[in-house]
Amino acid sequence: MYRLPLVFLLAFTALWFPDIQLDQILQGGSAAPVRAGCNLKVVSWNIERGLQFEAVKAALQKMKPEVVLLQEVDLNAQRTGRLNIAGQLADSLGMNYYFAREFEELGQGSRKDPAYHGQAVLTALPVYSTRIIRFKNQTGFWKPRWFIPNWGMFQRRTGGRIAFVTELQAGSRKVVIYNVHLESRNSERLRLSQIEQVIEDAARYPADTPILIAGDLNTRQENPPAVEALLRSNFRRAVGREITTSEGKALDWMFVRGPLNFTQGKVHREIRASDHFPLSVNLETGVSGCAETGSGAGQVQ
Repeated sequence: MYRLPLVFLLAFTALWFPDIQLDQILQGGSAAPVRAGCNLKVVSWNIERGLQFEAVKAALQKMKPEVVLLQEVDLNAQRTGRLNIAGQLADSLGMNYYFAREFEELGQGSRKDPAYHGQAVLTALPVYSTRIIRFKNQTGFWKPRWFIPNWGMFQRRTGGRIAFVTELQAGSRKVVIYNVHLESRNSERLRLSQIEQVIEDAARYPADTPILIAGDLNTRQENPPAVEALLRSNFRRAVGREITTSEGKALDWMFVRGPLNFTQGKVHREIRASDHFPLSVNLETGVSGCAETGSGAGQVQ
């Protein structure tokens, strides 16, 4: 007589609680680690799931970065042909990939064959570690509802927004990178709370640690509170405050802290492979043990 309530309990649990796989980081690629040049070219780009995959691939190949930070990356989603977008791009660039799941996309897969959406880091540089910061404060907008079908158009999801942290080697020094995607729904107050969690996490590192925070901050105001919080915390704007989307919005940013000089910060508005334009910057690590020029995959040219 207890079977029916148990069935409902299991169904409720499956509906409302994220799969534990969401906190597992995928990685792959066969690129041999390369030595970092003194200048690292870093690209940050919201690729709109990879819907224009071939155009995204061609643009990245032309830019020749050493580190690629991607937001809105699909994995096994119907809308992008069930591809591993991060893995395919990494292979085309001669890099390895690290993928953090932000959401399970309920309308793009099935229980037996789920689809995911998240952030990726592509590089051939040696990587010490990766981890996910899942923000404590989230919107309930994307949650599945009993009255909303799990169809692709409704974007029902489990999971939540994240920052994807990568510690990699540049010369003899560790560089810490936060690949960030703040919430597009709700208020600037929510986005501020999310970036404050990133800033708090970055405080664990000594002041002389090179740190890059980059990604889609979904900023709406002229002086966004999230950006002001970063500036107050001694981060310097490398790219931002410019239009970064085809809709004329300034959503994407790059900030540095510590012994990192930056040059040639740019929004590539000529590249129309997503609803966001890619951002790039050259970082001067200023550390010993870096080669004067890069070599192999991911070489800066």
